[in-house]
Amino acid sequence: MSRPLSDHDLRRDALGQMARAPAALMAEALPDLPPHDLLRAPQTGTVMVRGRIGGTGAPFNLGEMTVTRASVRLTATGTVGHGYVQGRSREHALRAACADALGQDDPAALRAIIAPLARAEAAARAAAAAAAASTKVEFFTLVRGEDE
Repeated sequence: MSRPLSDHDLRRDALGQMARAPAALMAEALPDLPPHDLLRAPQTGTVMVRGRIGGTGAPFNLGEMTVTRASVRLTATGTVGHGYVQGRSREHALRAACADALGQDDPAALRAIIAPLARAEAAARAAAAAAAASTKVEFFTLVRGEDE
C-alpha cells in the first residue's frame, strides 16, 4: 500500500514530471496561464550532468545538458513558482513555473495538471519495455546422451 504524498513530495514529483514531459503535452495540460509577473524570464543555459561509476561509486562529469528555467509570481496570491526543463522551450519552462505556483496554493490543481503527464510517461515506458522485451533471447541446452 502506498502512502499519500506530502505537499513537499508532491511538488518535487510534479516538478520532475513537468520537466520530463513533452512541451506539447504540457501545453495541453495547462492551456491557459494564470495572471502572473515574471521574476525570471525564461532563460536558456547549460548544466553539468553527473554520473556515478556503477551507479553508486565515485561521481564523474558526464557532460553538459541544455536547460531552460523560469520563475513567476502569481498576481492573485503572490505565490512564487519555478520551472526547469530540458531543452530550449521557453513556453514549457513558463508553464512549469506557473503550474508549480498554482500547486503550492492548491495541490489538487497540481495533481490534475500532472495526471495526464504521468499517464503519457507510463505509456511511453511500457511501450519501450515491450519493444525491449521483443528482442529477448531464450537460451537452452540440449542434453546429449554421453552426459548421463
